Amino acid sequence: MEQTPSLLESLKEVYDPELGVNIVDLGLVYEVKEEAERVYVRMTLTTPGCPLHDTIVGAVRWVLQQKTGKDAIEVELVWEPQWTPQLMSDNAKEMLGYF
Repeated sequence: MEQTPSLLESLKEVYDPELGVNIVDLGLVYEVKEEAERVYVRMTLTTPGCPLHDTIVGAVRWVLQQKTGKDAIEVELVWEPQWTPQLMSDNAKEMLGYF
């Protein structure tokens, strides 16, 4: 998985509104990379029918556009690998009571 560390850190500003945890600590971001003309993100959501799909993806685009100044922000939403609670950081697990 290729990552641009500062962009991944920036994505911690995007929260899943239902869970109150950022998408990076939830383990939803699989890849983020900055290229010459665009920023590419491969991510998932906790469930395929997530009603906040547009809100979360829109926030990802907004944060990355603000950080990089680029208009071309490509967010690819994937369902494989499927998200599971094991993908969460220890911090997220603690916040949500998974310990």
